Amino acid sequence: MTRPPRPSIIANFSALASHEESLSGSAFVESDQRSILPTVPRVGAGVIGATQRSLSDIREERDELQKLLAGRNGIEIEPDLIDPSPFPDRLPDDDSVEFHQFMKLISEEGQKVPIQVRRHTSKPGRYEIVYGHRRWRAARELNIAVKATIVELSDAELVIAQGIENAARQDLSWIERALFANTMDDAGIKARDIRAALNIDDPELARLRFIVKSVPGHMIRSIGRAPKIGRPRWVEFAKMMISNPQLVDRALRTLSSDKVKSLPSDERFVAVLRELKAKPTGTAANYLIKSADGDGVGSISSRGKEITLSLAKKPMPAFVKYLGERLPDLINEFERQGGGDE
Repeated sequence: MTRPPRPSIIANFSALASHEESLSGSAFVESDQRSILPTVPRVGAGVIGATQRSLSDIREERDELQKLLAGRNGIEIEPDLIDPSPFPDRLPDDDSVEFHQFMKLISEEGQKVPIQVRRHTSKPGRYEIVYGHRRWRAARELNIAVKATIVELSDAELVIAQGIENAARQDLSWIERALFANTMDDAGIKARDIRAALNIDDPELARLRFIVKSVPGHMIRSIGRAPKIGRPRWVEFAKMMISNPQLVDRALRTLSSDKVKSLPSDERFVAVLRELKAKPTGTAANYLIKSADGDGVGSISSRGKEITLSLAKKPMPAFVKYLGERLPDLINEFERQGGGDE
């Protein structure tokens, strides 16, 4: 015998409402006024128990449906209460035009898809983004609340969710993936979780790690996202850095020129790589300047009659003046020691 189909949850909602209304509308009086009680047909205990279980099932289904609808639509949170992911995976965009078009779309049509956040691990009342940084940034610029769904995630679960979202959109450039892997390494995320977040195998993770260890982080950030520059050219670039550490200074000098800084990130990379491959004209000497504890603080390079001093930090005007005043004495001292012919 075929069991009749179960009523839909919508029908159950109606049944629940009708049942609760009938109960609330019944007239009840105190025990000494039983003569005016309404006449109600006697119902067996088994039927009552079945009805109560049915109502309980309906309420549970209703609550699940409400949770589902709330999850799809998201709740509204003030963007100032939300912090970026503790595991950054993006470099700044070259051009803000695309973002402003995106922001204009949200302004005109509203935010269609909620971002995903988790409760901040150390700041009560605040949240951290799992994914949806651009939507959050747009809401903040527009000074409107952002729609978000709240999830409970550990650090490992967060980076995996973040990586899966980016992989689905194919949104990260190759060097951004390398930086993301390095950020996770620094945070103590296990290798298996890093591989899952980026959907890569062990050899690819090793290559990502190799790049970040071989190329200074501030140099990578000066180049930028470079979305069209893939693994082969970054590996080539890193191998050149390792084979000749003095090329680091040449790369930084190239990146600091106004002409190169104004280029898109892909072209910045190409300009630096071209400079490193070019043979220097004339003889050149390069010397790394180290502090007392062995850290590199700058370098001096010479080519012909030209001497270039590069420092890791921007020098203060007072230091430049001091160095200019001290140089004649240093030259005289050097010549007195008989080093002039060297």
